[in-house]
Amino acid sequence: MLSLPSVIDWGKCMKMNAQRGAVLIVSLVFLLLLTLLATSSMQNATLQEKVAGTLKLRDASFQSAETALRIAEARIVATGFSLPACSSPAKCVPPPEALTLSNSGTSGPSGVNWVATRGGFYGIQHVGQTDQPAGGADGQLWTLYRVTAIGIQGDSRTVLESIHTQERRVMWRQRQ
Repeated sequence: MLSLPSVIDWGKCMKMNAQRGAVLIVSLVFLLLLTLLATSSMQNATLQEKVAGTLKLRDASFQSAETALRIAEARIVATGFSLPACSSPAKCVPPPEALTLSNSGTSGPSGVNWVATRGGFYGIQHVGQTDQPAGGADGQLWTLYRVTAIGIQGDSRTVLESIHTQERRVMWRQRQ
């Protein structure tokens, strides 16, 4: 006949059960921490993807504006190019509609004729004459043109301007 041990160490049994419960709690805490870390990493990756997309659109709009600027400048240096001077000082200021323009053609207070290009627009203004553009030869009268180029990609808009003679670019700036 089988006999059970006469003395069972109930204290030892209770201690083993308590340790198994502690391991479960510690495991759940580590699992919670790993879940929080993974969630944070996913949010960070999503944010970085949005930033990269915005930078890509901004760079593409800048490239479109630069392309439009080059097309307009090539038009100015072409043989036989001429454009009437601004009719008033108010018409010679940088065109304010460049910041909101969405169609080609003549529009806005400046009266600039906007020409559509791939990904943007450009407009040319005859702003006057000078005898000494930056780095130019003395004694010659130079005609100055303002070229405003707009690049649009997605919701990103870049506006570039240059002052140009019939030979070369004198100044360049980005408006925004």
